[in-house]
Amino acid sequence: MAARPTLHSPLAALIKRAPITATPESTLREAVLAMSENRVGSIIVVEPESGRPLGIFTLRDLLHKVAAKSCDLDQMVMALMSDSGLQMLNWRATVYQAALVMARHGIHHVIVVDAAGKLKGVVSQEDIYELQSGGGKAISGAIRSARELPALIAAAEEIRRLAQRTLAEGGAAEPLTQMISTLNDHLTVRLIELTAEEFSLPKVPWSWLAFGSEGRFEQTLSTDQDNGIVFAAPLTEAETVRQALLPFAREVNQRLDACGFPLCKGNVMASNPQLCLTVEEWQQRFASWLRSSTPQALLEATIYFDFRAIYGDESLAERLRDWLRQHIPAATLFLRFMAENALRVRPPLGLVRAFSFDGDKRFPHTIDLKASGSRLFVDVARILALANGISETSTAERLRAAAALGKLGGEDVEAMLRGFFFIQQLRLRAQQEGTPAGRANRVDPDRLNELDRFILREALKQAKKLQGRIRLDYRL
Repeated sequence: MAARPTLHSPLAALIKRAPITATPESTLREAVLAMSENRVGSIIVVEPESGRPLGIFTLRDLLHKVAAKSCDLDQMVMALMSDSGLQMLNWRATVYQAALVMARHGIHHVIVVDAAGKLKGVVSQEDIYELQSGGGKAISGAIRSARELPALIAAAEEIRRLAQRTLAEGGAAEPLTQMISTLNDHLTVRLIELTAEEFSLPKVPWSWLAFGSEGRFEQTLSTDQDNGIVFAAPLTEAETVRQALLPFAREVNQRLDACGFPLCKGNVMASNPQLCLTVEEWQQRFASWLRSSTPQALLEATIYFDFRAIYGDESLAERLRDWLRQHIPAATLFLRFMAENALRVRPPLGLVRAFSFDGDKRFPHTIDLKASGSRLFVDVARILALANGISETSTAERLRAAAALGKLGGEDVEAMLRGFFFIQQLRLRAQQEGTPAGRANRVDPDRLNELDRFILREALKQAKKLQGRIRLDYRL
């Protein structure tokens, strides 16, 4: 039985049927008849010889362009199709990328093409909502139609309520964290759009970046901001552009805080001038970390190397990723230091059936499920991704990609992922219970039922096994 697609699946997994198409010579009558006979909400106009999409005609076009006024059904459908709103993605792009494109552009379909640009299918908003928990569609609609900050604050609260309800109903950690990240991204995109309308931004390509857990699609119920900006500008103009972007970035950070995403205590935010950089400046920062073995350089690499674009010109982020892929292979010493750093934290496993504890006097007899649990998987997955040119940023997809490349030996990667997501599930549960500040990620094993204690122990064994992989790779 085929696995159910997730938000990280390629778009090809969502294509259920051959797309309904029309030629540039097709009439409006022929197009509408084809849509009716096939019970679809859109038809793609394609170039006959190459098979490349030229435009899309939808039911919305039928209502607004045809029904709203007298229209000749025998005219060419090309005269009424939309090409400015035609958004195309390669069939290897993820479902998540399609969801984000729809949110950014306020559209309901994306066109899926192969490497040659030939039409392969159409993915709609409805296709994506089927993968998400109930309620996501209504929240996405509310976000898209928001015109003021209070509406986004209300939507943010609805996201948290939906996540808590889904968790209470037994929702699994992987789709739940994907749902949280997707809706939070939609909210961030809309907030950036509304804020940008109030500023006179420089006319240069730029992109809003997410780092850390947001960059990995692993946001939980308790998460602060980790973001930055990359832009394109000549070196002589970089400082002028930066100073023009910073007030806007500061306002976005403040409004995200109002929506329930606290300001980062470490100032990992786009309003920090050190995180609002040109492509070349980001490359210089990356290069400085690759040459260094200091604890600070390793810490910054663990945060910033999990980057992805949320809004704006995504090609800038891809340039950074390409640069990183190109230069990482030569940074063998840096990767070794990263591996040593990852192995400093050991799974909290004691003898026989017991657990070990870190001795934190504030929270005795507890395990930090983030620092001593999920982080173990995250750190190793990052190293495997960097060392092997893997472009994915989520921990699960990094491990799956590494396994596909044969970099995990004969290890059962799905067992490792089940361990990782069980720990994530326990973290979400602890956060839902409203634990005191500082304890949001901690759990007392004795307060778990016998089955959960057993599974937690087995999950930590999987983390130990994963650490053994890089211990062997780097002979540590």
